Amino acid sequence: MNIEQLVRNLTLEEKATLISGEDFWNTAAIQRLGIPAVMMTDGPHGLRKEIGAAGSGFSNSAPATCFPTASCLASSWDRDLLYDVGKAIAEEALEEGVSVVLGPGANIKRSPLCGRNFEYFSEDPYLSGEMARSWIDGLQSMGVGASLKHFAVNNQETRRMTIDAVVDERALREIYLRGFEIAVRKSKPWTVMAAYNRLNGEFCAENGKLLEQILHEEWGYEGLVVSDWGAINDRAAGLQAGLALEMPGVPNGNTNMVITTVRSGKLKERILNNRVRQVLRLVELSQAARKKSFHYDRDAHHALARRAAGEGTVLLKNENELLPLNKDLKIALIGEFARDPRYQGSGSSSMNPTRLDTLYDELAKSFDPDQFFFSQGYETRDMHPHAVLIEEAVQAALKADVALICIGLPDITEVEGLDRQHLRLPEAHNALIEAIAQANPHVVVVLSNGAPVEMPWEPRVEAILEGYLGGQAGAGALADILLGKISPSGKLAETFPLKLEDNPSTHNFPGGPRTVEYRESIYVGYRYYDKAKKEVLYPFGHGLSYTIFEYSGLTLEKNAIQPHEPLRVSFFIENIGESIGKEIAQVYIRDPVSTVFRPEKELAGFVKVSLKPGEKKKVEIKLDQYAFAFYSPEQGKWVIEPGGYEILVGASSRDIRLRVDVNVRGDDAQQQQSTPNKLIQYYDLPAVGNFFAEGFEALLGRPLPDNSPEKRGSYTVNTPIVDMCKTLVGRVLSKYMQHEVRKLVEGFEDSPNALMMKQMVMEGPLRLLLMSAGSHINRGMMVGLLMMINGKLLRGFTHLLKARKTLKR
Repeated sequence: MNIEQLVRNLTLEEKATLISGEDFWNTAAIQRLGIPAVMMTDGPHGLRKEIGAAGSGFSNSAPATCFPTASCLASSWDRDLLYDVGKAIAEEALEEGVSVVLGPGANIKRSPLCGRNFEYFSEDPYLSGEMARSWIDGLQSMGVGASLKHFAVNNQETRRMTIDAVVDERALREIYLRGFEIAVRKSKPWTVMAAYNRLNGEFCAENGKLLEQILHEEWGYEGLVVSDWGAINDRAAGLQAGLALEMPGVPNGNTNMVITTVRSGKLKERILNNRVRQVLRLVELSQAARKKSFHYDRDAHHALARRAAGEGTVLLKNENELLPLNKDLKIALIGEFARDPRYQGSGSSSMNPTRLDTLYDELAKSFDPDQFFFSQGYETRDMHPHAVLIEEAVQAALKADVALICIGLPDITEVEGLDRQHLRLPEAHNALIEAIAQANPHVVVVLSNGAPVEMPWEPRVEAILEGYLGGQAGAGALADILLGKISPSGKLAETFPLKLEDNPSTHNFPGGPRTVEYRESIYVGYRYYDKAKKEVLYPFGHGLSYTIFEYSGLTLEKNAIQPHEPLRVSFFIENIGESIGKEIAQVYIRDPVSTVFRPEKELAGFVKVSLKPGEKKKVEIKLDQYAFAFYSPEQGKWVIEPGGYEILVGASSRDIRLRVDVNVRGDDAQQQQSTPNKLIQYYDLPAVGNFFAEGFEALLGRPLPDNSPEKRGSYTVNTPIVDMCKTLVGRVLSKYMQHEVRKLVEGFEDSPNALMMKQMVMEGPLRLLLMSAGSHINRGMMVGLLMMINGKLLRGFTHLLKARKTLKR
């Protein structure tokens, strides 16, 4: 494909067509010049390719392997495994003729309440970046492109299409962009997806600093930026800012707007040409998926899904070595999740699995009927305790040596488009555990959830196994661990707090109606808990094994290094237990003396090592140029202060086994500009769970933006429909939209995806009508409707009627 020749031969109209989708999942084809379409589908833990009309919903997709969600995959801390999963998803994409998979999600878990946390890797940017780049490398090794998302600072679902994330520059660079930077620089994803939300006042899809300055110029990204579906506000501004492709393709008037803007001279055609080149490069890269001659091995992929779930399952607690289970014991399996597993999240990543294992079936293979009995314990969707079911479960537990209880979060509590309201498990699940623990002292709790939960019963059970959302083969992996066929090796990629109020973002999440303030700055996850010396339920990096590992012999390649010079760290790990196992060793950096506020320690490296009983291995980890650095907003770059640093090696963020000092010479002292001392007053020892406006304004260097509700008469196309209900026309529109959604979800009204669609309609901006209403409304009609909502009834109605006549033609 001669891209430059094609750019010269394309008409202006064809260029404007090419940078927008043909429909919901395909880019536009230009038949005259032999330019084919590129098909994209949802990910990221498997392929969700819709069957039937494009954009028809989430319930009808081609069967595909449902791998564990990102929360589970990240807990494996296994780069090679993530590569294998990405490669397998690519194989399935090739069979379906799909060129780009929309994933992975590299957003930071700022709050455990984010409804989409199951799709994201970690609270730590380094771990997130390494997991994302490994997944991307595997996917793209097969000639299928990734879409790294959601760029950037998309950390909540509440008002996700309009909320303005207010973030200071250090937190933006060190926490929220760092994982994306790792993935972009190391893996070069074919596409990066711009997020819905605003970032410091500008929509991400038209944020020139984010897309052009940082992504393209600073990071050297040569790929294509695509909008999240329906994220476009101002198409010309997006093109100018670095966004090439608008998805989905709907008759929203943007193609004509681009043509008009170029002809008027407001948008230079050379900028349009650059975006067209990026689309054509994507077309060129996507040749492999159009061959449609690939067939993947379904059994092999199911086996990989089982291995991935096993690697990511975390043994949180194992008192008295209750696990693994002795096959001579009598086992009471309790909880409906054992027969009806919770294995994936809800929303755009919801999949139709090729098959589905259950823990009941997997365990029944290993026990005689008189050793193994099941009790339901609760209704899957009922949050309230069921006295009869609990009593039946208690009777089963009384007959057993061990009670194995399967609990977690029902699917309606973790949904794209909605954030959680608390960290509590259903009352039915907590009450069940309390009752069983009184009847039988030997209780194993198996959790199925996409994010942290509170565990008020934790002191009264002997073992806890965090299975996260393990995909279609997750139950088989749980059985493997429970029976000792494999030793658990996952470690938490996020902190489990004791209670929600302990999380530093709690007082500023989810914000609204217009802004959400990231007042905690860089203190996200363990960075905060360690600095504030807060107790946690389970720390970042925690995970137990069936064997014991001993660390020794920490040495450095050099005891003193130049600024931004990589450094090799080596040490030994020995398996001194009696079974084979895998250990995840973590390297943290601590700056004991700094002129700027810094976390107590930060993850800088990790490795997963497999060891036989008695085996000892030397481990080497290379720390990169960012390991000792912080981002200086004053200098606009990463800098290192000279002095001594501690290198900490541990089995978790709070289980440090080895320490050594290193001297870093630091950047030119004459260029050092420290953050003003008054910021240390606010941020060096943060108040527990509370960060004040005064300190955050000082950190931002500007007053906080207005967060008051929009007033009547000043609504815009970006005002959420729910906020327009103060007016009569707004209420009528809201009721009409709700009626349309009810028709769309008829037959599955109480499903998680129906809840998502209802929420999206109410919290979505008015401009979303141009995507959701398809050919039934045009931009002129929307403008007329907005006039009416703003009180200009006659003028708006006249405008709407004139525009409607254009629609009919």
